[in-house]
Amino acid sequence: MAAIRIGVLGAGHFGRFHALKLATRGALSGLHDADPARAAAIAAETGAPALSEAELIARSDAVVVAVPTAHHHAHGMRVLEAGRHLFMEKPIAATVAQAEALVEAAARRGLVLQVGHIERHSAAVRTLRGSGAAQAGALSFEATRVAPFRPRGLDVSVVLDLMIHDLDLVLDLAGSPLAEVRAVGRAVMTPFPDFAVAQLRFESGAAATVTASRVSVGMERRLRLLGPAGEVRVDFLARSLEALRPGGAEPAPNMPGWGVDRATWTEHDSLEAEQSAFVASVKGGAPVEADGAAGLRALDAALRVEAAIGAGR
Repeated sequence: MAAIRIGVLGAGHFGRFHALKLATRGALSGLHDADPARAAAIAAETGAPALSEAELIARSDAVVVAVPTAHHHAHGMRVLEAGRHLFMEKPIAATVAQAEALVEAAARRGLVLQVGHIERHSAAVRTLRGSGAAQAGALSFEATRVAPFRPRGLDVSVVLDLMIHDLDLVLDLAGSPLAEVRAVGRAVMTPFPDFAVAQLRFESGAAATVTASRVSVGMERRLRLLGPAGEVRVDFLARSLEALRPGGAEPAPNMPGWGVDRATWTEHDSLEAEQSAFVASVKGGAPVEADGAAGLRALDAALRVEAAIGAGR
């Protein structure tokens, strides 16, 4: 198969990063943005042409859609209906019905649909999975992702902006459908909730507490798993993983037969890893890590969190 040609639809914050990375790979076919001046600026940076949407789709084998969430469905459907593979930035769509339509359209045409849940491609999550610490049967999950406010274009709540990464991760680790969602949150700097705390219960009986804020004093990103097989703590910023479990390498005080395994990692370019995974799926049929079904599950959970916040529960 010839070198893949990938277009970028939407040249805002994430679209620019996608375009720059694809240009470095020699895969950028062009870009389009509703703002011609912004499209021209990114075109000058990358050396790729600024095109109309129709021209971009026609010249591409696959398209990255990085427009505001409200427009994901419309643009994504045009890409799929043209027979092009689709990389959709997260969240997959604005509503569950729209997400279902995208998933169905991709499946009907045999096209790759990957959703931009970039955390799945991070060095931290790869270390977690590779260490064997993320064992099935965990009963409790705690995820925290907070950061200071950054005045960039924010068209969604903190739930769809930040929390959705950890919702996707927790849903994948729990391996069970959601049974109940409770949440609180408030708007501070935008018209949408800027911090939120969600309590989730799964049909398996497991539970999770997920905290997200974009109006915090500093950055914090942590994940904790608890279950009969022990405890796992991941500090994403400190690049550390600690797992208390039977047979662990470092003996645990007062716990005969138990010990602590420790791991760390070297950061890598998660966006490059994410794009490489997309190319591998398009060119070689590799399984899609964050496929449309995963994007749909994460969106459904996020919308249920938003609904719980709105209901004041």
